[in-house]
Amino acid sequence: MTEIARLIDHTLLKPEATREDVAALIREADELGVYSVCVSPSMLPLTFPEGSQLKLAVVCGFPSGKHHSSVKAAEAALAVAQGADEVDMVIDVGAAREGRFDAVEADIRAVREAIPGAVLKVIIESAALTDEQIVGASRAAVAAQADFVKTSTGFHPAGGASVEAVALMAKTVEGRLGVKASGGIRSAEDAERMIAAGATRLGVSSSRQVLSGAAPAASGSGY
Repeated sequence: MTEIARLIDHTLLKPEATREDVAALIREADELGVYSVCVSPSMLPLTFPEGSQLKLAVVCGFPSGKHHSSVKAAEAALAVAQGADEVDMVIDVGAAREGRFDAVEADIRAVREAIPGAVLKVIIESAALTDEQIVGASRAAVAAQADFVKTSTGFHPAGGASVEAVALMAKTVEGRLGVKASGGIRSAEDAERMIAAGATRLGVSSSRQVLSGAAPAASGSGY
């Protein structure tokens, strides 16, 4: 399971999360050997254990994506200034549904330009899009020079990651970007299916369960 662990962004984005919850997330992430923790920007700055190799990811424009691009850019820049290594931004999903991919690209580019030294992941909310729209949004992420295209916030009622969406995103970006699957990954089997479809990063809240091979708990909102 070590290979899977190194692909996981160990995630806590529930609105009721406390600072102690985040501290516990960091301790668990360090113990499990995952790649990073992913938290809300209001939780920054964070302190990691001495010698920790964990990366810090922060969401932006979350979860609706209906923020002005300048607001997303400012939020991302502040997160990086406070220690974030990576930013997971949400696009304006409505713009993608309308086929306004130039607007999607401009939105992503505004954030890209605000954080030139950080990893940028672009959440397209794939379950709310058609295949054509997934392709268009993924191409916009490539054109705007993002680092990853990502399936989901994990909070949309349409659902989270699917094998089909991950495969389509991977085919579209052709290795130029990474592909992050997130939303509904609750078992080792889920993780393995996403990786086989082309995922190069996983957003997971139940990382211990996934890495232990335990049976999934009842699903709820979020990652």
